[in-house]
Amino acid sequence: MFGKLKPAHLQTGDRAEQQALNYLQAQGLTHVCSNFRCKVGELDLIMKDGEALVVIEVRFRKSEQFGGALASIDRQKQARIIAATQHYVIINRLSHCAIRFDVVAISGDSRINWIKNAFQT
Repeated sequence: MFGKLKPAHLQTGDRAEQQALNYLQAQGLTHVCSNFRCKVGELDLIMKDGEALVVIEVRFRKSEQFGGALASIDRQKQARIIAATQHYVIINRLSHCAIRFDVVAISGDSRINWIKNAFQT
């Protein structure tokens, strides 16, 4: 028996995350984990940039009509990402690591905008 196909918007999100992963690996980052989920939120990508642990939020938007991908990461979303990161750090005993929060915004025409240090804790 085959599983159900994912809805189109989830397939689009998966493709955007894979595109972001490929791009960041080409920039020299090392993949650690994808789609880490816990009760407080989800982390799209976790990577290493040298010694730093980099938590990456991937956003895809077909157009900039409603503010684009970056505008969709409000304070509440940032707080969920930070809380999920704290959980990840605790369960993996990584409190010694420097942590950076990046955003990879992908537009409908596949342009990639990588924003390092997009927000702080």
